[in-house]
Amino acid sequence: MAKITILNICLLVLYVNAYAGSKNEYLQTTVDTSLTGSSATLTKVRQSGIVTGNTRPSELIRFSQTLKGIAYKYGSADPKKGFDCSGFITYVFNHFKIDVPRTSAGFTDQGREVPLSAVRPGDLILFTGTDSKIRKVGHMGIITQSGEQIVFIHSTSGKAYGVTETTLNTYYMGRFVKVIRVFNSLDQEGK
Repeated sequence: MAKITILNICLLVLYVNAYAGSKNEYLQTTVDTSLTGSSATLTKVRQSGIVTGNTRPSELIRFSQTLKGIAYKYGSADPKKGFDCSGFITYVFNHFKIDVPRTSAGFTDQGREVPLSAVRPGDLILFTGTDSKIRKVGHMGIITQSGEQIVFIHSTSGKAYGVTETTLNTYYMGRFVKVIRVFNSLDQEGK
């Protein structure tokens, strides 16, 4: 009996590891217990990450675009005062009751990394801070357009000094760290 229990645990671990790319949802798995003669066991495993629920990326983008023009304010997630980059992301996601890290660096190990060639609107793009030699995440935005041109919305302390949409250009490519996907629904599009 103990060997079968260990087998069931090993099967569960293998199942969870096989679906580790979908970090943002609850995984439901049925453990095969046919060898024990007992009924199937349903197990819920919550993966670490951002749980987006039923929110669609297009809804999130539309809402984020209503905030264009709000000034940059370091350390703020309050639209009346202004936003820093992660404050903007926090405010947008919290509007949909989605909990996210408060700092851009906090997003480093969230979601699933996707190549630039596969980005979709709703993915998050991570950059270094203004010193691109320090390869630590220090800035971020939300992809609003993909294809021939990648465009992202963010709150910048640069020339636009506030919430704006920017084409991924040479300057930002020099600061590019990675793109992460927090909406699993984006994996289903185009299939």
